[in-house]
Amino acid sequence: MKIVHVTAECYPVAKVGGLGDVAGALPKYQNLAGEDAKLIMPMYKTPFLYNHEWENAYQGNASIGNHAFEFTVIKEKHNSLGFDLYLLDINGVLDREKVYGYSDDTYRFLSFQIAVVHWLSHWEDKPDVIHCHDYHTGMISFMMKHCYAYQNLSNIPSILTIHNAQYQGQFGWNQVDWIPAFDPTVGGLIEWKNDINPLATAIKNSWKVNTVSDGYLHELIYNSNGLEDLFEYEKGKCSGILNGIDDQLWNPNTDNYISHHYNVQNYKAGKEKNKEAICKQFGIDGSKPLFAFIGRLVGEKAADLLPDAILSSLYLLKGRISFIILGSGEKETENQLRSINSLFPSFYHADIGYNEALSHQLYASADFLLMPSRVEPCGLNQMYSMRYGTIPIVRRTGGLKDTVKDVGDGGWGICFNNATSEEIIYSIGRAMEISHNPKIMDKMIEAGMQIDHSWNKTVTQYLDLYRSCF
Repeated sequence: MKIVHVTAECYPVAKVGGLGDVAGALPKYQNLAGEDAKLIMPMYKTPFLYNHEWENAYQGNASIGNHAFEFTVIKEKHNSLGFDLYLLDINGVLDREKVYGYSDDTYRFLSFQIAVVHWLSHWEDKPDVIHCHDYHTGMISFMMKHCYAYQNLSNIPSILTIHNAQYQGQFGWNQVDWIPAFDPTVGGLIEWKNDINPLATAIKNSWKVNTVSDGYLHELIYNSNGLEDLFEYEKGKCSGILNGIDDQLWNPNTDNYISHHYNVQNYKAGKEKNKEAICKQFGIDGSKPLFAFIGRLVGEKAADLLPDAILSSLYLLKGRISFIILGSGEKETENQLRSINSLFPSFYHADIGYNEALSHQLYASADFLLMPSRVEPCGLNQMYSMRYGTIPIVRRTGGLKDTVKDVGDGGWGICFNNATSEEIIYSIGRAMEISHNPKIMDKMIEAGMQIDHSWNKTVTQYLDLYRSCF
């Protein structure tokens, strides 16, 4: 099959969250399975752009409303990611350093989608499947079906993967003329609750829809930021496919980011040496159980609960516990976490920002990983942590519920039900008890390290999903 992925993020080109990791791995493993997968994304001003060689693939003209624009598609020359990578440039619109967070994001991503569909409509050898990811590509399925200029794409199956339904990209009907001309009688296919809603549009118009875990799909019927009725209505074409992880990139036996490699046979020595290195780097006592948090410091991740939970744990377990925090997000949470640095310098460090290398080092060093998420469509961090012999402490939600089984039920993690600082503190206490019982801890670590979360099974499920459209 000829598969085209369309996405706003792709690691290592540009990554904000899990979408980037998935987009950087899925087409690679589809190609390894014998398919022909490509990926199209915006051209941002990131180091990847300047550190690779490119060739022009297409130049065209399109329009958004009354504004005509030129766009260029460039292709990475050496297939360095394991698939054909295309970057689409619209001068002054997409060529910025950040992926999101601009006041004109609606205009930016709609322009990108129009240019993508325009380019695809000019392909002589059309793809078999167009696979769109999240709301940033949500209007593509509608444009393929109903915009007059792109009717030659109407018979190509479009697939939507929802990585996070909280973000939907709504904009007002006063901007409907930004969408290429279509029959106004089908306007209901882009509307939800009096707005134009790209995520709702994609759910309505895509041939198939999947979420990144089965647990998350069931949650969306009851809690999807206003789309509950739509998920109930469209559930017949929806399914859950659990994300995989790139086990070539995330492998403690070969990881270029960590100093001491290890596997399930010799993890004790490897993790101990990595822990010594990271604790020395931050001036932390490496003899204590080390807890880590890695991720965005936002409400979805329940990061606002961390300052109270960590401070309480540090006071309750004086000198017997240590924490390292890595992430960025809401300024108040950042400042609260940063302020703890001076209170417990030998047992705590907050590194505010994005640091890919440090994230790998923390997975290889920490004893426990905190994931108290309020919303977690799939979660990759818990899979990384298990692969690296770090025990996950998770709230039972979305993909966390699907991938982590509590030690009390014979599992390899610590699970709790409610996103409160009290339950986080209690779970940290449970972890401390486990840390004093090497036999139980070793059993949990070894079980987690041997779980297969690779893309092989996931790729098969996606290919089956595509084939169900023919």
